[in-house]
Amino acid sequence: MTGLFISFEGCDGSGKTTVATRIVELLKQDGYDVVFTREPGGIDISEQIRNVILDPKNIKMDGKTEALLYAASRRQHLVEKIEPALKEDKLVICDRFIDSSLAYQGYARELGIDEVLKINLFAIDNKFPDATIFLDIDEAVGLERVNNRGNKDRLDAEGINFHSKVFKGYQEVYKLFSDRMHKVDASLEVDEVTNLAYARIKGIINDSGYSKK
Repeated sequence: MTGLFISFEGCDGSGKTTVATRIVELLKQDGYDVVFTREPGGIDISEQIRNVILDPKNIKMDGKTEALLYAASRRQHLVEKIEPALKEDKLVICDRFIDSSLAYQGYARELGIDEVLKINLFAIDNKFPDATIFLDIDEAVGLERVNNRGNKDRLDAEGINFHSKVFKGYQEVYKLFSDRMHKVDASLEVDEVTNLAYARIKGIINDSGYSKK
């Protein structure tokens, strides 16, 4: 594979999707051949799994079932969309990847980060992102943003205790993968966060030797 794979991670309320979308537009304006995708989802089968995972009616879903569904969605997404794009030398930007499962299911669901990592290593064949932009936000700010949302999916609707654990989970994941994860302060205004994240990504691209066609 000759492309470059960069994921965006962050707790609910970090502004991750908004920032990632803006970054993709900036990269396209700079002439990069970008594939923007998301997890869970990105392709038809994975989007179907996403609907099952996030459906607010599925309140009986067991934590291990949830973790396995995420891994299954990730596997199909990887082999059907991400790997083919990388083989075509594209720059892949993904809204969430394996780190989300480690923080949400591994830590917040208390399944164990190591246990969830094992499940996902099987699913991704050890294919990690080349780099990850971690939008780190003050816990109180993130929780306030989540509470102010309108329609909530099954995970959005979890209690404050769960979301607090997710914040702590991401800090643990960052310790494990600090060589790959680039922390950006997401408590700032969205324009500032976008500029900081974009500068990080341009640095990652330059350091990797990846070049636009």
